[in-house]
Amino acid sequence: MKKKQTFEKGDIVRIDADASVGLNDEQVLDRIVNGHSNIPVESPSKTVGQIIASNVFTYFNLIFFVLAILMIVASSYNDLMFMLVVFANILIGVVQELNAKRTLDKLQLLSAPVARVIRNGEEIETNVENLVIDDIAVLGPGDQISADAVVVSGSVSVNESLVTGESDEIAKKEGDSLLSGSFIVSGKCRARITCVGHDSFVARLTLDAKKTKKRKKKGMMLALSRLIMVIGIVIIPIGAALFFNQMYRLGMSWDESLVKMAGALIGMIPEGLYLLTSIALAVSVIRLAKKKTLVHELGCIEMLARVDVLCLDKTGTITENEMKVDDFYPLGAEKETTEQIISDVVSSLNADNNTMIALKERFTLAAQRKAKSTVPFSSVYKFSAVNFESGESYVIGAPEFVLLDRYEKHKEQIEKLAFAGERVLALALSDGEVRGGERPKNVTLKALITLSNPIRKDAKDTFSYFSEQGVKIKVISGDNPITVASAAKKAGIESSDKYVDVSTLSDDELYDAADEYTVFGRVSPEQKKKLILCLKKQGHTVAMTGDGVNDVLALKEADCSIAMASGSDVASQVSHIVLLDSNFASMPSVVAEGRRVINNIERSASLFLVKNIFSFIMAWITILAVLEYPLEPSQLTLVNAFTIGIPSFVLALEANKNRVRGRFISNILFRAAPAGLTNVLLILTASLFSKFFTEFTATELSTVAVILMATVGFMMLWQVSKPFNLIRGALFGAMSVGFVGTLVLFGQLLFSVSPLSREAILVLIVLMALAFPIYYALYMLFFKTSEGLSKLKGKITKKE
Repeated sequence: MKKKQTFEKGDIVRIDADASVGLNDEQVLDRIVNGHSNIPVESPSKTVGQIIASNVFTYFNLIFFVLAILMIVASSYNDLMFMLVVFANILIGVVQELNAKRTLDKLQLLSAPVARVIRNGEEIETNVENLVIDDIAVLGPGDQISADAVVVSGSVSVNESLVTGESDEIAKKEGDSLLSGSFIVSGKCRARITCVGHDSFVARLTLDAKKTKKRKKKGMMLALSRLIMVIGIVIIPIGAALFFNQMYRLGMSWDESLVKMAGALIGMIPEGLYLLTSIALAVSVIRLAKKKTLVHELGCIEMLARVDVLCLDKTGTITENEMKVDDFYPLGAEKETTEQIISDVVSSLNADNNTMIALKERFTLAAQRKAKSTVPFSSVYKFSAVNFESGESYVIGAPEFVLLDRYEKHKEQIEKLAFAGERVLALALSDGEVRGGERPKNVTLKALITLSNPIRKDAKDTFSYFSEQGVKIKVISGDNPITVASAAKKAGIESSDKYVDVSTLSDDELYDAADEYTVFGRVSPEQKKKLILCLKKQGHTVAMTGDGVNDVLALKEADCSIAMASGSDVASQVSHIVLLDSNFASMPSVVAEGRRVINNIERSASLFLVKNIFSFIMAWITILAVLEYPLEPSQLTLVNAFTIGIPSFVLALEANKNRVRGRFISNILFRAAPAGLTNVLLILTASLFSKFFTEFTATELSTVAVILMATVGFMMLWQVSKPFNLIRGALFGAMSVGFVGTLVLFGQLLFSVSPLSREAILVLIVLMALAFPIYYALYMLFFKTSEGLSKLKGKITKKE
């Protein structure tokens, strides 16, 4: 028995306990009391107070609160209704972040609930939190290493992909370190715990993973942020100039000047657009949850809607996860003899992957040879090996990796089987013992074994949907490209005959191949990542599906990453979206949901931009022409509610499966500009009439402006609602009746409107009659311009 020895390390006396005895209860208790147990790390996420503060104390909220204070000072309480939207924005932001906090707090890379240790000379099970420094842990196939350790007896093959991103199996023998968070693939060992709790590798990794990193905004959210940033800068000088113009050049009172200035500034801020976006995306998340789809980030829904390339693995998406042996083909021996050899080989190896499980289920003859040593499967060398006591050494794995320079001799036969959609394994006799980390030497092929994954029943319908929607499919797999291409063809994937072995390509060749080929075989985790980057550089919006740790690098680079819940925890954690039922057939409905919400947000957003365009241009005109700004905050609230607010939220929830195209801001600006400019022309004309006709009062001008804005607003609503259906028709009718009814019943009480004189009514009728031809002419002008720019862009892209 090994003699115990002690040595100092910091504030703890280290104990080199014998591997067969371990620590005693007193030593374990001493370590727990002194804080040297494997207590999991706490989340460094924001506190509830910080979340609330970050959503309340924003630049735009500051502007709104200042405007609200000015309205209170001016005793214009009716004009405070815009604050309802502000409070709604704050509430949604807080709720979203609190949900994200709960998700982050639950995030743990370490998933092993119990561990086996030697204590008092006995093997026991204990919670991973009760592990202490110098504990002797017992580890075997499938176990996750719960704390950093050093092997003291035995040997194992370890998969460190969870913590390194690489799926290679690494042999560990006595004296080698084991990283917490990695898995034992094969072998057994006893290991001494060296670091626990916050000091362990997995704890540091968990802390890094839990940190809320601010991802770069893209697409719509980036455009909105930039728009708001620009508006936030320009409204300050505009507001000051407006106040000066109203009070000192037009001689209005302090209160009136404040109200007019607030009316202009509130009209320039798209606060409702942000609220619309937040609510529409939140509703989309709820709808996706009902389809067993978890969304980690709201912004990824837009990326999903814009996807034009979808990258996926063969197994679990094209084919089922289960694998079965179809047949085997002996070379140079009887079939019965070959079957016995295969049975001896597979019975000596651990069933640590789907391939070996299938082999063990098929080849069940009682073993006639006894293994002296084995070489576990390695994703680098792609074979396993068994050295028998009789002196024979057999290798089983991918033919090109097993046969090496002798592959060409059997290439025709192997590829014939692969073209039939089979996965082909080679069984070969090695001239000499095979060691881990070494290639076999002078092998002789003894048999070819064919396996297959059944094609998913719903695969053809799924890929047919993506083809109809203009989404290209790229199949990225570690398998033989011919086998993958055959499976892709059976699943109905277009251009599946275009395949390439990525292991033969340089980085420069990979860039060209990314666009040219559909099927990519023999792809390493690093190459998966490079393929995604190549496709993004070529201007594609790329989605990536994956379930394994070897997919993590690619998932992190994709514009939208989708993980299967049945796969690796870390893959689910780094992905934007997780399919909780691990059913790839649900992807069409997920993409359709993304397109529905983004297309509808774009359509509804154009309604909001109408008032922003009008307010901005009208503010400058009134400053330069020394005119009174015609609208007050409460009046804008009335028009916005019935022509923008309520309709936009209803329209944002309708079905819409069209692919999202173009840039968000340019799309909505081209839609909103005709109505915004029509408002400017009509209300500017009304302002000039008011200036030159004394009978036309300022209050009447505001009333005329409200009705004209509503008229143009309803024309815009009519345009975005086409083609009409029952819901859109009912919405348009309800909003029209609602506006007129509210104006008549509460106009004077709540919205500062007044009865109109004969002159004002005449001006209103004339301008209302001009509204449609002006709007239609501007609409056609912008439509033709947009169409021309799209054609020009298409020609430029085609030349490039």
